[in-house]
Amino acid sequence: MTKNVPHHFFEKFASTITLFTGSTVAFLLAFGLVLVWGLTGPLFHYSENWQLVINTGTTIVTFLMVFLIQKTQNKDSMAMQIKLDELIAASDLASNRIVSVENMTKNDLKVIRKYYAKLSKLAHRDEKLTVSHSIDEAERTHDIKKQKRKAKMGTMHPGLRKTKTKSKPKFEKTKTP
Repeated sequence: MTKNVPHHFFEKFASTITLFTGSTVAFLLAFGLVLVWGLTGPLFHYSENWQLVINTGTTIVTFLMVFLIQKTQNKDSMAMQIKLDELIAASDLASNRIVSVENMTKNDLKVIRKYYAKLSKLAHRDEKLTVSHSIDEAERTHDIKKQKRKAKMGTMHPGLRKTKTKSKPKFEKTKTP
């Protein structure tokens, strides 16, 4: 993976700030700042400038934090989605159509949701456990299924035959007499 130095710096900065602002120390600092501001009210006669300080400060901090938190949330969400996609792809019985489901339209998601609601009802009757597989094995299984479909449809060239290898099925030319 390539690293863009300014981008990488901002990634670390955003993550660090987001983690810090969610900490007890950050809360106590913010609470202390508001407490000090409140206690200085009589000193400044509760003037408009005194009120403007807290209003401006909180507005700026809130505005910037929205973007930092959203950036971190996007990154975390993407990482979680990749992990889920890996689990789906590695499962022998899971449908690979669900990988990257987050990119589907709302109507497509409604159709899939109905399917899984029905599947959930059926699952209560059948409690069969499935076996996990690696992503490589999922790719091999997908390739095998694809070749079987092609063979059933008669699209496989008659001069090809399937050979077994460790990684993926290969097709090589058969010798003609």
